[in-house]
Amino acid sequence: MPSKERTIDPVTEWTDTARKLAEEVTATAPEWYDSVSSTPRHQLVPRWWEPIPDSYPFAWGLRTPQPDHPWAEVYADETLVTRVGSLHADGADLSDRPTGLPTSSSTLPGLIVHLLDPHEHDQVLDVGTGSGYSAALLAHCLGDNHVTSIDVDPYLVDIARERLANFGRTPRFEVADATGSLPGADYDRILATVSVRPIPPAWLDALRPGGKIVATITGTSLLINADKHADGVVRGRVQPDPATFMRTRHETDYPARLDQVYDAARDQPGDETRQLTGPLPDVWDDWQLRCLYELDTPDIENRSARRDGGTQIMWLLAADGSWARANSETMTVHQSGPHRLWDDLERVRARWTSASRFPLHTMTVELAADRNALISPDGTWTLEL
Repeated sequence: MPSKERTIDPVTEWTDTARKLAEEVTATAPEWYDSVSSTPRHQLVPRWWEPIPDSYPFAWGLRTPQPDHPWAEVYADETLVTRVGSLHADGADLSDRPTGLPTSSSTLPGLIVHLLDPHEHDQVLDVGTGSGYSAALLAHCLGDNHVTSIDVDPYLVDIARERLANFGRTPRFEVADATGSLPGADYDRILATVSVRPIPPAWLDALRPGGKIVATITGTSLLINADKHADGVVRGRVQPDPATFMRTRHETDYPARLDQVYDAARDQPGDETRQLTGPLPDVWDDWQLRCLYELDTPDIENRSARRDGGTQIMWLLAADGSWARANSETMTVHQSGPHRLWDDLERVRARWTSASRFPLHTMTVELAADRNALISPDGTWTLEL
């Protein structure tokens, strides 16, 4: 007998998958179930970028839904990168292989629903429109007229506005630099899916008393959740679980990476050579040390490599030409430039060790117009943002 072809109802297919996603990510936040199960993420992310394994330099390949399982990847609890550098997936060809940094995405749903606890009638500012997915979830939960979404990039704002309108969602979208003045009136909640440092003064001014800011600190995985008190100071804590968002930018793409500094640091002796004073730290696995170092010594680019035989090499690079290179086999450190970057890392590690390597989620946050600070649990270590 001839085989019967499977008849696919695309509406049923995506709604079934969206409901499964909602069941997965809203178990402890049931107020978000209807938003996640009813939002057609596939309309906001028709194509996306994924890293190409073993590519060098690190490259991205274009992905589209698979014919046999068209919704499986789109409705997974994963972040989907929608633009790399200045190349958006909407305008890319399958042959494109961009090598830049991600500049737009659809944040993983599970993170969004656990970042914020909006209440009825709250006015929410969604900082970093991206694909528009966060704005769509918020608008479904609170109502369109309670959500404002901003992004520095006009294309992201325009296409998100258009795609949300196609399924009946009409929150306010504005082109705005998140570090400058904000559109609209005061807000009860400010949710940032981009990272900032410091927290912009305009955010503190726009937040109503009792309002909440949820944001990550640029260059770190530190997620802060803080409330505005009657004295105007926003106070809160670092959250237990790390979260990493793209940093705010003022143009379509980020400044170029420090490749010229890396070329100088790759295998040169430098101005100073000395022995390591302890094991070579892995600042990728030890994300808490990496965060403390970034807070102490901002904007340091770190790179690492593992050679045949297991030798680990790590480079620290700064825009002023300073660099450091450490080798686990020779147990040596080479440094050059106006700043001794490895000395800074060792100083931070030693101080944290002397403080019993306290968990970073025990740090408190104080945000005011003249001061942004993270404070250690014993109050002896203050890291200014």
